Amino acid sequence: MNGKNRKDVKPGQWVAIVQKQDQRSGELTEGEVKRLLTKSSFHPHGIKVQLTTGEVGRVQQILEDE
Repeated sequence: MNGKNRKDVKPGQWVAIVQKQDQRSGELTEGEVKRLLTKSSFHPHGIKVQLTTGEVGRVQQILEDE
């Protein structure tokens, strides 16, 4: 799952996101989803989420629960 469909992303999941300032470098930040910020069911660049750490970005990968 790549995080472009809202139905695939749920609070509590472990994901890798790209933050706005890291879009050029492609640096990923891993964390647990606190809440979903994208309202539409699909977004071509990934569903925007807020992590439990407060960081906001678009989901690039859905990781296995650790």
